[in-house]
Amino acid sequence: DARALHRDRHIVTREDVRRLLDEVSERWLADPEADVVWVGDFEGRRGVRVRLGTGDPATVWFRVGERTLQVEAFILSSPPAGRREEVFRRALAYNTAGRRLHLALDRRGDLVLVGRVPLGEVGEQELDLLLGEAHEALEVVRPVLARVAFGREKTR
Repeated sequence: DARALHRDRHIVTREDVRRLLDEVSERWLADPEADVVWVGDFEGRRGVRVRLGTGDPATVWFRVGERTLQVEAFILSSPPAGRREEVFRRALAYNTAGRRLHLALDRRGDLVLVGRVPLGEVGEQELDLLLGEAHEALEVVRPVLARVAFGREKTR
């Protein structure tokens, strides 16, 4: 019965996940081998700024919701009309490779990397994997899409 299943499940609260996110992100910042250069809170989100091989650092945002941890990182401004189709084709191709995160359009038409993980699945290892996948997309996918969209590498 549903009540028995509910009793057997480990209940994870937003506060538990928020506390874990704070602890893990501070460890990333303190790790001299990590590419994390800043960690902080802004408008209810936890930001983790990562150093990239080329261009300016980029921020990965984490928001703890009622049921999920949401992850987002800006990838690219809305591509010009003549190049949108190819940019979107490549973005869709990338989406078949990622497990946790995928590319999407935000309200302005910009490309963003997004993902959601149920709170019950969030642990230190999952946070490491989320940041790693986001960092890889920012390092590898973002420059390719920028070249296709604008004919050059674009950073923000």
